[in-house]
Amino acid sequence: MTWQPSATLAQLKRRAELLYYTRAFFAAREVLEVETPMLSAVPVSDPLLTPFATQYRPEGGGKAQALYLHTSPEYPMKRLLAAGSGCIWQLCKVFRNGERGRRHNPEFSMLEWYRVGFTDQQLMDEVQALVAPLLPAQAFARVSYAELFQCELGLDVFSADSQALAACARQHIDFVGELSRAGWLQLLFSHVLEPRLSTPTFVYDFPASQAALARVVADAQGRPVAARFELFVQGVELANGYWELTDAAEQAARFAADQAEQQALGQTPRPADTRLVAALEHGMPDCAGVALGFDRLHMLVEGLDDIAQVLAFPLECS
Repeated sequence: MTWQPSATLAQLKRRAELLYYTRAFFAAREVLEVETPMLSAVPVSDPLLTPFATQYRPEGGGKAQALYLHTSPEYPMKRLLAAGSGCIWQLCKVFRNGERGRRHNPEFSMLEWYRVGFTDQQLMDEVQALVAPLLPAQAFARVSYAELFQCELGLDVFSADSQALAACARQHIDFVGELSRAGWLQLLFSHVLEPRLSTPTFVYDFPASQAALARVVADAQGRPVAARFELFVQGVELANGYWELTDAAEQAARFAADQAEQQALGQTPRPADTRLVAALEHGMPDCAGVALGFDRLHMLVEGLDDIAQVLAFPLECS
């Protein structure tokens, strides 16, 4: 057991420099810095993310209220957008239960921002403008999800069935078990393709089944795709962005689909965020948003390979 921080003093100073750089970047673009609660009455709907749960107990007695540490500030930031905030950003602590490794700490820093009037393609330009000056001179590439599968694995993600995807996965990964078609796609992407993305690469136009909170649009061939992107540097996922869904009915339907998936996975279905749906019903402006792992950015800038090297006190030292 040690009381000392895991990051060196030099890295703590470097983090302060990156914070200053980030604030200056958004100030120059007149994007408003905001704060939203870390505690929420409604957990994230994504079945693959596990929130930390706690309870608020009123002094003097009264009914306890279930609360959750947020895994992302996305829902309240969208409510601010619907309230007329204009373009906004924040850098905050977020929490994800069960995640620990060289690139994961259950408490970490997320940089999230929303640009009114932007598409996902325009937001990729801004993400690159933020990140590129911090990394050694490298060209940034852009490739669609379908192109990446075709070029690297010879698979057509629009026509390949589960059997073809499973056969390809087992050629590259020692995996025992069965998955859905979407599961095989995600396994191939995360375990085979992501590690190959060594130079900065934006992957865009994900399958419509992986839309999350992005809108579904037609690609250049007229096929439905999710208007979202991810940025990878040295095989590390750094940012995840969407051309945001603004349709309240569709958002409610996706919450219901997440609840069905939670139940299928043996989880207790989580309540939907009705306040977000109400905000969308009121009207959220057309916008694009992105979440970027600030600790991972620090790691990449400094050439470090463990998140503990950029945190004062990771889980083991807390």
